[in-house]
Amino acid sequence: MHVVIVEDEKRLAELIAIYLIEAGHTADSFHRAETAMDAVRDPDVDAVVLDVMLPGLSGLELCRRLRGEGSDVPILLLTARGAVTERVAGLDAGADDYLVKPFALEELEARLRAIRRRRDEPSDRIRVGDLMLDTAQRRVWHRDQEVELSRREFAVLQVLMENSGRVVSRGYILDNVWDGEIGIRSNAIDVHISGLRSRIDKPFGTVTITTLRGVGYRLERKT
Repeated sequence: MHVVIVEDEKRLAELIAIYLIEAGHTADSFHRAETAMDAVRDPDVDAVVLDVMLPGLSGLELCRRLRGEGSDVPILLLTARGAVTERVAGLDAGADDYLVKPFALEELEARLRAIRRRRDEPSDRIRVGDLMLDTAQRRVWHRDQEVELSRREFAVLQVLMENSGRVVSRGYILDNVWDGEIGIRSNAIDVHISGLRSRIDKPFGTVTITTLRGVGYRLERKT
């Protein structure tokens, strides 16, 4: 694995990096979240070891930003002993696991391997920004809140999320959601898109549905 370590205790960051390298991995270490932004966004990163308490931008905020951008990189939080609220907040922010200081380096590496394996397993979930869709359970969440959708709305949203960032034509939506059904109202897609917007395009959300007149629709992250 290639691991990025964000830990302000320089000696601890160095020890973690040395241990991971000796175990056959590669590692880069940073002491502030602001200087680690490019590194943690790199698609070649396999996991991030992230201290919750960092100077400036906190580890929790960095975690939230990554998940808000749609990153699914495995994140292992390092927290202080007894800081239950920090651990809960970290998991709610999208972290995969946590370790309480002090910890054994062997356990840290084992936890990194475990969360990496979980991410490598086939998933029925699609995540775009703070929106997550589960194709097996047919459920949708906006941040931590489940969103109630009709069968057609779910199908339209699934098509848009599977093509996130790309324009999806009206014809493509009709073929994949209505499957050639006859007698569909001309405004059927517009009605369902409007319904989706009212549920997922929240003022403080990170995802929006853009209409490209005469072309189709695009689900994208807000800038």
